[in-house]
Amino acid sequence: MGRRQGALLILSALWLGWAVWLWTVFPAWAARIDSYVQRYLQVEAPVALKADASGTLQTFTAEDLSVGKRLFESNCINCHVGGATLPNPRVSLSLADLQGATPPRDNIAALMAFSRAPRSYDGREENYTCRILPPETVSDQELAQLAAFVLRAAQVAPGWGSKDF
Repeated sequence: MGRRQGALLILSALWLGWAVWLWTVFPAWAARIDSYVQRYLQVEAPVALKADASGTLQTFTAEDLSVGKRLFESNCINCHVGGATLPNPRVSLSLADLQGATPPRDNIAALMAFSRAPRSYDGREENYTCRILPPETVSDQELAQLAAFVLRAAQVAPGWGSKDF
């Protein structure tokens, strides 16, 4: 092997090592904030959302909402594409429908309670069509992030919770 070939081999190995490092580190960093969250939920700075029925506010970052979106996609999207509710198309995840539920589900605590023990829209009976998210599967912090994603989408995402398919 000549000197030139050896130098090319070393440069190639260095470039490959750098490319592998970049591939493993940068996508993880870049994926922390979802483009949908930035574009459609309009989250550049932390946003304050209603934490409970008394109106206390809780702040969520774009990273929090990105985690919430990923959790929504892995647990809820099969029945709630775009905030619609496929098993019951008359009730969506729009802000008006969340506020109209019994009890209202228009805050983080209420959505978390619903996710742990789903009830019908009128609150009278257990809801067997909605997936239960137990603490062993989704932590309280993650559940709050998921609820924040739903609430923020209900506030500002174009077409979220639309009943027109």
